[in-house]
Order: sequence, then structure tokens, then C-alpha cells
Amino acid sequence: MLVLTRKTDETIMIGDQIVIKVLGISDGQVKIGVEAPRSVKIFRAEVYEAIQRQNVAATRVSKQSVQNVAGLLAKQSKRKE
Repeated sequence: MLVLTRKTDETIMIGDQIVIKVLGISDGQVKIGVEAPRSVKIFRAEVYEAIQRQNVAATRVSKQSVQNVAGLLAKQSKRKE
């Protein structure tokens, strides 16, 4: 991990297109601004982790769901015969 010290209005560059700027520091909080292309997704870590958990949960399929779909497909197949 790279650790840098910055003051208000100072910036950090990530590559050629991402700029991190310290906007203010007060009461133990640092306010930062991020300039990046729209194609770069930017999330707070806790939001990113929640999205990842939801994506994993969405890929889980119950045995019952598979059996239901198989039954529907079998019915459609019989209708076409």
C-alpha cells in the first residue's frame, strides 16, 4: 500500500485520467473529490462489498427452482410434439 500525505487542495494522480483531490479536513474526516472517466466505477468500500454480496447471492439457484424450470420445459416440449 502506498501511503501519501496531502494537504487541502493537493491532489494525487492515478494513471493519466484519475485525480484524487483533498477538498477539506475537519473533525477527523477528510473530504475528497474524484475526477475520473465515466467508464470508471467508483464506490465507497462498504457499498462495493454489498454489491459483491448481492451479485453472489443472485447467482445461487435452488434445487427446487431448477426442478420447476425443468418441468416447464418438459411441458413445452410435449406441447410441440
